Amino acid sequence: MAYEIARRGGRVHVIDRRDVGRGSTQASAGVLAPYLTAHEGNPILGLGARSLALYDEFVSRVVEDSGSTVQYVRNGTLEVALNAQEAEKLESVHRVYAEMGVDVELLDQKAVHAAEPQLSEDIQAGLVVGGHGYVGAADLTKALRRAAGAYGVTFAPATSATRISAVGDSMRVETGAKTLSCDAVVMAAGSWSGQVEAEGEEQVPIRPVRGQLLHLGWPMSALNRVIWTDRCYFVPWNDGSVLVGATVEEVGFDERATVAGVQELLGLACRVAPNTGKGWFRDVRVGLRPGTPDNLPVVGPSPNLPGLIYATGHFRNGVLLAPLTAAMVADLVLDEKRDAALDATAPGRFMAD
Repeated sequence: MAYEIARRGGRVHVIDRRDVGRGSTQASAGVLAPYLTAHEGNPILGLGARSLALYDEFVSRVVEDSGSTVQYVRNGTLEVALNAQEAEKLESVHRVYAEMGVDVELLDQKAVHAAEPQLSEDIQAGLVVGGHGYVGAADLTKALRRAAGAYGVTFAPATSATRISAVGDSMRVETGAKTLSCDAVVMAAGSWSGQVEAEGEEQVPIRPVRGQLLHLGWPMSALNRVIWTDRCYFVPWNDGSVLVGATVEEVGFDERATVAGVQELLGLACRVAPNTGKGWFRDVRVGLRPGTPDNLPVVGPSPNLPGLIYATGHFRNGVLLAPLTAAMVADLVLDEKRDAALDATAPGRFMAD
């Protein structure tokens, strides 16, 4: 958002309790797959599809403005079924998305193993969704910071905002060290958004949801594309390693990697791709995803504090929704333009006017 606002001519100062990208993003696999993480009729599907359509131009622009390299692959995803019931579900999903005009292909047991030979013999069917893919979240974050800096964005890492208020026509942000004045404030503090006091309104109901992710050295030839089940997923990187994720744990602000979490992921992954057990650990990453009661992000202006705009609560879709969220927030901050999608994401749905 800082990059998008700045490249459109705004002056931006970023306050971050850590450094940029060191929250939940550092544990993100960067999967770009709205048709795997949402179902028909869920507003997140429309948001995800819109944001994915922006990604090619978004990454190209960030790479050009930053001079950085960003790993970005759009060769589709393969969702697999481990039993007959899941295979029937894939058939149903295939019909729905085909009618919507989505690029999908249903694979029987023989075809799915031909497409991905390293899958378990238990896999009975698969669904390829073209246009899906992944982006290196750490690469993208570093590039965004560099590109934002090129447009004059300044950063204050290791600084926490504690209170936001209005003083006349200006906004005031209080930190432990000083008080800043500005025209508008964007609340994008992730799981910590609910801990920043905003004058005259209830705190947004954001909660942390822990996700553990494994980065594994892979013993065989690379997987061909992102492999997805409702239990775990695999993201093959261009260096031959694989990301395996991710747990979903309601444990508060506990960011520790756990034996149970690693065991759970390994057990699930070995059932889908037995070669997982021959891999080796390169890293175990942990992030706290910002969740909301209805699993939709909180994006839009405060109903009670003019000048405050929320951009948080993206749960497992933060990287996917980054281009669209940035565009919607920049429209609000610079042009007071309200996107129709804000009807579903507005913070007012959780607050009393």
